[in-house]
Amino acid sequence: MISDLSDATPEQLLHAAEDSVRDRRKAEVRQLELLLAWADLHSGDPQAEPGAVPVRYGGPRLITLGGDGTPEVADLALVEMAIARHEHVLATRGALADAFDLRHRLPAMWEGVKAGRCEVWVVRRVARMSRTLDRHQARVVDTAVAAALDESPSRILAIAEAKVIEADPVAHAARVKENQNQKGVWYPKPRPGAQVGEDSDQAGVGTVFARLDEADALAHQEAVEDLAAALAEHCEVPEGAEPLGMDHWRAEAFAMLADPAAVLAFLNGIDDTPGTSEVEEVAQQPSRDPRRVAEIVVHVSLTDTGAFGPVARVESLGPRLLTQVSDLLGRHTTITVQPVIDLHTGRSVNGYEHPTDVKHRTQLRTVGDVFPHATSLFAKHGRTPDHDHTVAYDKHGPPGQTGDHNDTPLARHHHRAKTHLGYTVLQLGPDKWIWGTPHGLYRLVTGGGTRPITQAEYQAHAQQAIVLADDYAA
Repeated sequence: MISDLSDATPEQLLHAAEDSVRDRRKAEVRQLELLLAWADLHSGDPQAEPGAVPVRYGGPRLITLGGDGTPEVADLALVEMAIARHEHVLATRGALADAFDLRHRLPAMWEGVKAGRCEVWVVRRVARMSRTLDRHQARVVDTAVAAALDESPSRILAIAEAKVIEADPVAHAARVKENQNQKGVWYPKPRPGAQVGEDSDQAGVGTVFARLDEADALAHQEAVEDLAAALAEHCEVPEGAEPLGMDHWRAEAFAMLADPAAVLAFLNGIDDTPGTSEVEEVAQQPSRDPRRVAEIVVHVSLTDTGAFGPVARVESLGPRLLTQVSDLLGRHTTITVQPVIDLHTGRSVNGYEHPTDVKHRTQLRTVGDVFPHATSLFAKHGRTPDHDHTVAYDKHGPPGQTGDHNDTPLARHHHRAKTHLGYTVLQLGPDKWIWGTPHGLYRLVTGGGTRPITQAEYQAHAQQAIVLADDYAA
């Protein structure tokens, strides 16, 4: 414990901050363990006690808070625990339901969070997401999420979402159908007084909300994006005025779609090229084919029988039932299936730039930024990473420096930190890195997330990095 933080060194502050994270996680787990112990003390049927007040007169009774396979607890016993926790009894009930689910339905996750591998709120969220599953279906979620607890919260929840769908695809299909029966478009009117004062940003503009079929929403988004790009390119902005952002042009395009004739006239107008004959114009202008070309990256898995599993992961969208993927693809009359990319292969080249196929494999292997504890998902956010050489490129060095063995995809901010602040990074393979921070923190980053390691572990891994780099630089 540092008595005076103003006298602490950078190393002391960093290690104290890391210790405080571990202590906080342990304390939050302890709170759940206390709840479980209290529930165990009050798991007997209060109606079986001598002189018990009948339930019909308000007497205590057993209730089930968690999912299938969790024990019951006496309802009124939780009131006193709520007082001890400084919260409403409904909050205590919710926490106990999550704790029950973790202990009885998600035991591998429970062991992981007790070991401090992730934030408690994340596993509690997964417990709620999977509560409608039976105890056997919940094990599918437990196994997959427990293996991913070292990843960022957003990635853990994405995995949990996919596994909940996979565990009960029939229930998810029912959710999809119910939502599709609740589609609509709404044009809310401004509330009285909403155009002045603190809410004056609503003056002169309207708001639109829409719930559409997912494929329709994507098609509408693409149409708005295309029209917005054309408007931004061809509409004149007054001299000296600030350039307008794409949010503005998307709004203009969305409004313009209310008049299809105006859209057609505008698009036809920008296609007209003065000084060319009609034949030359046809030869020069690409046809406006309503069947748009789109790349959809779909990750599928096979069952033990060799059939497709019920759930696929669509880049930028997330887990979807195969029927939903079919609906997305059904919007196109021409579908080209690209060969499967083998992520076990690799190659190296002699130039500085990473080849496109190397970049593609790296992004598919890593999914996102490989800086310690990073959360960026490249496909979701639509931003391509900086493909940084793990070991700096030397124009006078040996051949084969650029390739799968020497590619660290980073978001720009993390790339700047790595370049200018003295971070060290070594690559153990095409999807594994070890990092050292300027003041002595060490991390192992893999496709399964980020794990703290000691300086000794870092140095041991460093020897492995040298060997693997030689193996991949073919």
